[in-house]
Amino acid sequence: MGASRSSGIADAIGPEEGPGPEGAVLLAALLDGMDAALCAFDARGTVTHWNREAERILGWSAAEAVGRRGFAGWAVRSADAEDVRRRLMSAMDAPGRQVHEFALLRKDGGRVLVRTQSSGVRGPDGAPAGVYCAFSEVHAQIDLERSIALSEALLDDASWGVALVDVDLRPTVVNSYAARALGARRTALLGRPLGELIVQGVEELQGALQHVLAEGATPTPAELWVTVRTAEGDRRRCWRSGFLRLVSPLAEEPVPLGVGWLFRDVTETKLAEQEADRLRFRSNQLHRAARQAAECRDPMEAATSSLDYALAGFADHVVVDLLAGERLVRAAATPSDGPGPCLPVSGGSIPVPYAAGHPALQAVERTGAVRTSARTGAGETWAVERQWPRDAVHALCAVLRSRGRTLGVVTFLRAANRSAFERPDALYAESVAARVATAVDLAQLTAGDDP
Repeated sequence: MGASRSSGIADAIGPEEGPGPEGAVLLAALLDGMDAALCAFDARGTVTHWNREAERILGWSAAEAVGRRGFAGWAVRSADAEDVRRRLMSAMDAPGRQVHEFALLRKDGGRVLVRTQSSGVRGPDGAPAGVYCAFSEVHAQIDLERSIALSEALLDDASWGVALVDVDLRPTVVNSYAARALGARRTALLGRPLGELIVQGVEELQGALQHVLAEGATPTPAELWVTVRTAEGDRRRCWRSGFLRLVSPLAEEPVPLGVGWLFRDVTETKLAEQEADRLRFRSNQLHRAARQAAECRDPMEAATSSLDYALAGFADHVVVDLLAGERLVRAAATPSDGPGPCLPVSGGSIPVPYAAGHPALQAVERTGAVRTSARTGAGETWAVERQWPRDAVHALCAVLRSRGRTLGVVTFLRAANRSAFERPDALYAESVAARVATAVDLAQLTAGDDP
């Protein structure tokens, strides 16, 4: 690319603004460093510039290309030469850019389809002085357009969340799905620490993002449980997430730009799976309890054995209070200071001093289940006042009924590390209570206590 062969475009710049020897060297370096192939023609159609990317695509060096008149006879078939020349040079008199596709010839004789963007160059007097043309292989251009289209679709219309997170773990781009999942407007999320958006579970998410930045994409999706702060309150959600490390394609060494985080909200599916697993486990426990109870000669042993099976994965403690006249008497319980089997209370026949309104008394009055939990910050006082183990925070009382009579109450208790009892838990407790009540009724009959 000698200066003598670049006079068409250089003269268009004007004598005072022309490149000069040092400027020509800089211009050549800039052109050769471009990722796009570039060539230029003067007003007569002579090639004045030809960079290394153009040489890579077509095989012709700058020394072979610069100075030639158009592409005829070397870079295009003779039959196509005039049409190509006309379409390229038409950009000299037309405003803006023109886009064309041509089949050009490689030096080795092969053909390559290129997409060109051409624009005219004007001299100091405003007259047309030439044309510059940037071109790339069509398949490479199409790949780029597809990548851009995919990015725009993901960040706009995708049916899963997409977020780009920078190396400081702050969202830089989020799509509509992700904004809804995170409970804020898209623009309001940008640049904010994830800890401001996620109440619980942010450590696991940040750990996954940091791992991807350091090691690369994870082989399988991860299911993360998080609590998201929204205008409607905190929401517990499960996100099935995949992560991709983003690196700059322009750097010689991989330089992380951040992480692409793709996720879907699978909360309902996971809850349904958990409920199915829970029902399957509880059904198995009831079956095992029934078989064990059938082998017990003592009906009260059958009752406490059934409660031992019910406790697994369900509660930390259980107490059994039986009616003796108008009062409830503690008949069996698990250890109050730690895990252990449900055993009959030694001594027995001592009424439990339950205050009016106690959940066990409410269960007797309603002949149904009663759920309750301690207020936040109540400490051990709440449980002690109700004659329960000190670590109890959640309680579920189920009435014991057999042959149309109320025999007492069974109370399941959970510590603070467990969630409160819910309606499905009450249904399970009532199923257990029905089996325990049958065994208690049989024990009373065999003891001669039936009225």
